[in-house]
Amino acid sequence: MTKATEKKPTTLRGTVVSTKMAKTAVVSVTRYVKHPKYQKYVTISKKYKVHDPESVCVVGKTVMIVETRPISKDKHFKVVPSA
Repeated sequence: MTKATEKKPTTLRGTVVSTKMAKTAVVSVTRYVKHPKYQKYVTISKKYKVHDPESVCVVGKTVMIVETRPISKDKHFKVVPSA
């Protein structure tokens, strides 16, 4: 691939909702988008299963997640380590 066609991985910010699974956290990402038909702004939230091998996530904490290769059937994101 050339530099012009390389795709940067998607980075999202969300709140940790659950940490009950081993090496996995559930992160809720909220977006503010315009409805295509009614032209009204609405809040949409979606939950992502995130790879968290060191179990650094705590429920209620805001984290950054980045798109990665598929780790399992549902996990396609991983937690970005905070500096």
